[in-house]
Amino acid sequence: MDHFKIDQKLIESIRTHLKEEGCHLSFEEVVAVVDLIKEEVLYQYVDRLISQVETILEINPSLSEKEILEAVAKNVVDYLGAEAASIRIYDPGREEMVSFGSYPKWYEDRQEAIPFEDTIAGEVVKTRRSYFVRNISKEEKYKNKEKVMQRGIHSMLAIPISIPRFSLKDVDIEGCFQIYFREKNRTFTPLEAKIAEMLSRRVGYVIARKRIMGLQLLNVTKDKIVEKIFLKLGKREGIKMKDFFNMVIPELVEIIRIHRCALFSVSGDRRHVILEAGYPEGQHGLGKVFDVEVPYIDTIVNQNGPFGEFENEKVFPNYILIHNPGKSSLLPAELQRFLETQQINSVLYIPLKINDVVTYFLAFDAQAHQRRFTDEEIEIFTFFGKEMMKGLRLEKMDDILHDFKNPAIATAGFAKRVKKILEDGEYPAKKEKVDQALEIILKETSRIQELALTLHGEGREETVDLTEKLRRRFLINEEAIRELNRENIHFCESELESPLWIRCFPLHIERALDNLLNNAFNAIPEEGGELSIRSYRRNAWAVAEITNTGKIREEDRDRLLMGDGKGRGLHIITRLVKRMGGKMEVESEEHQTTFRVMLPLVTQ
Repeated sequence: MDHFKIDQKLIESIRTHLKEEGCHLSFEEVVAVVDLIKEEVLYQYVDRLISQVETILEINPSLSEKEILEAVAKNVVDYLGAEAASIRIYDPGREEMVSFGSYPKWYEDRQEAIPFEDTIAGEVVKTRRSYFVRNISKEEKYKNKEKVMQRGIHSMLAIPISIPRFSLKDVDIEGCFQIYFREKNRTFTPLEAKIAEMLSRRVGYVIARKRIMGLQLLNVTKDKIVEKIFLKLGKREGIKMKDFFNMVIPELVEIIRIHRCALFSVSGDRRHVILEAGYPEGQHGLGKVFDVEVPYIDTIVNQNGPFGEFENEKVFPNYILIHNPGKSSLLPAELQRFLETQQINSVLYIPLKINDVVTYFLAFDAQAHQRRFTDEEIEIFTFFGKEMMKGLRLEKMDDILHDFKNPAIATAGFAKRVKKILEDGEYPAKKEKVDQALEIILKETSRIQELALTLHGEGREETVDLTEKLRRRFLINEEAIRELNRENIHFCESELESPLWIRCFPLHIERALDNLLNNAFNAIPEEGGELSIRSYRRNAWAVAEITNTGKIREEDRDRLLMGDGKGRGLHIITRLVKRMGGKMEVESEEHQTTFRVMLPLVTQ
C-alpha cells in the first residue's frame, strides 16, 4: 500500500494527541499502528462502505422514484445505526417541502408538507449543505418536536439530495434526507455527514437507470402502436375505432391493466363533451353528452387547477389520477357509485390538446390501486390518445365517403330525368315533376356539402319529424336503386304516422336511414322482391321500420345489432342510433327481414 502514504504531519499530530492521553509512542511505533489500521480496520470499513454503495446501485429501477428514495433511506439508516429517516422534496410551485417517503413505514404519520422558509429542510435545500441537530428540543427551526421526542428521538442529521435533470423537459429534484438518532446531544463527525451525502448521491444513478428504462418503454410502445395502426390501414378495410382500441389497448397492459377506456371530444362552444368511442364498445353509451360544469370535466377541459398532489387525487396539466374515487370531490356521487359497483379503484384522465387547447380527453378505469405514473408512461398515454384522435377523424372520413354514394347517385338520376324532359320539349306539361326533381337535386347537393363539413362539426340539433325524414330518404334511395338498373324491386309505403317528433342532428337520422335502406336493398335476392317502410309510435318511442325480402340467419342477428356486419353501413347505423339515444331491433321471418329503429319521442 505504498501508493497510500500518510502525511508526516498527520503522524506527528496523532502522536501529540496520544501523548496528551498519556500514551507515549515513538514516531515509528505510530507509523506501525497507522499501517495496521490501514490494513485491517480501514479495509473492513471501506469494504462495508463499498457494499452499501453497491446495495443502493442495485435497487430495482422499476420501482417508483418514491420507493427508490425510501430504499436509500433504509440503506443510510442501517449503515449509520440511525433510528429512522424521512425524505422531503422541494415543491417550487407551492414553496413547500413535501413528504416523499420514509423508513421505517411507521414514520409516515408526519406532516404532508412543511414551509420552505425557516425550516431545517428548506435551509438544507437553500444552502446545499448538511445541517446538524445535536438536540432537537433546543432547535428553533424544528417545529414539531413533541412527536419525534415521544418516539425517543433526540438528534438529527439533515443532508441535501440533488438529482440532476435527465432531459430538457425535466427539472432538477432538490430535497432533504433527515436522519434521526436516539442519542441526545449527539456529536456528528464530518465523516458521517460525508458518507451520508455520498450514499444519498448514488440515488442519481438509480433514477437515471429508471428513466433510461422509461424511455426505452416509451419508444418500444410507440413503435408497437404505430406498427399496428399501419398494419390496419394497409388492409384497406376502413377504420373503426372499435378495432383501434382492440389492437392497441393490449400494448398498454404493462403500464395499467385497463378495465375500460373512453375517448371524449369537447364541443365547439366548450360547454359539453361527447363520448365518441370506448373500449369495450358495448360498455359505453356512445354519443352521450355531458356538461363541462361537472368538476372533473371542468378540471380536465379548462385546466384551471389547482395543481398538485392531494389526498384523493393528483392533478397536473398533463394528467389527472384519481386514486381514491369513492372520496374524490372531483367525481359526482352517481359516478362514484357506478365505479364502486365496477370495483374501479383508479381513474386516469389524459387531456389531449391542439394549439394548447384541450379538444379531446381519454379516460382509463382500472381495478388496480394505481398511485403514480412516470413522465414516460404519461407520454405513452398522450401519444395513444393523439393516435385515437387521428383514428376518429379517419373513421368519420371513411363514414362520410361511404355515405356520399346514395345522394350522389340519386342526384345524378334526377338530373338525367330533368335533362330528358327538357330535351323532349315536355317542360310545360311536366313542370311540377321538374320542380320536384330540381328541389331534390338542390337539397341533396347541400346534404353532400353538409356531410363533408361534419369533419369540422355536426351543425346543431333540431326537432324533426321522423316520418317525413323516412319518406324523403325512401324516395331518394328509390331513385338511386333505379339508377343501378334493378327493375325487379317493388317499393311500398305502408302505414306512415306523422308527425313523430324526435330531437337530433338532422344529418344523423338521414345517414342512419340511408344506410338502413341501402343495406335492405343489398339483401334482396337477385330474383327480386319488395322494399317497404312503415312508421308509428310505441309508448315513448318513435319507430321507423324498413322491411325487405330475404332472410338472415338467427346467429347473425345479435352480431348485426352490434354493428359487426361485413360492410360499413351497419357500423355507421349502430353508432348514429346510439348517438341519438335510440335502439334497434331485428326480426326475420321465413321470407323477409325487418330492421326497426326506435328513437325517443319529444313534444313539439
